[in-house]
Amino acid sequence: MDPLRLYLLAGLGAHKLVWEVLKRRQPAGTAAPPERPAPVALFLKGVKLAILSGLVMQAIMPDILPISADPRAVRAVGAVLFTAGLVMAILGRLHLGDNWSDIESAPLRQAVVDTGIYRYVRHPIYGGDLLLLLGFELSVNSWLVLGVGLVVPYVLWRAAREEALLAEALPGYAAYRRRTRRFVPFVV
Repeated sequence: MDPLRLYLLAGLGAHKLVWEVLKRRQPAGTAAPPERPAPVALFLKGVKLAILSGLVMQAIMPDILPISADPRAVRAVGAVLFTAGLVMAILGRLHLGDNWSDIESAPLRQAVVDTGIYRYVRHPIYGGDLLLLLGFELSVNSWLVLGVGLVVPYVLWRAAREEALLAEALPGYAAYRRRTRRFVPFVV
């Protein structure tokens, strides 16, 4: 297996490991997520598992729907985007600490976090994950990169929904929202 594909697998593994380790750290005084998740939560977990499994399969298989016969430039751009997305998502998760809520359980126990990467963007995890996916698909030279566009509407909806909830529940969130960008520092 070539070094780039090994790097992609290692990056996916690091991403998953950070989430699983930090998810299990339960802050004092908070209830554990319900043992039997709602059908929607099970569906979301299934979708996430299917996406992760598909990415792993793509990393170990030959090019699927190749973009280019000479993919060096496509792969280089993809590796840069993948790395930027991985760093952005992991930093976002680490900077949130105990203020993070799992998408499946989503208890609202947060405080406004406006330091680290959150000083510049409100959703570095979502933005980072989108960059990671985009970079991954380019790194494996696949036209499946267009499928990342199918995820964008859900991410936009989810970010807007979270912002509305946080603006109602957290003092200072409205001011934070006015001074930061949603996904890309100084732009969007």
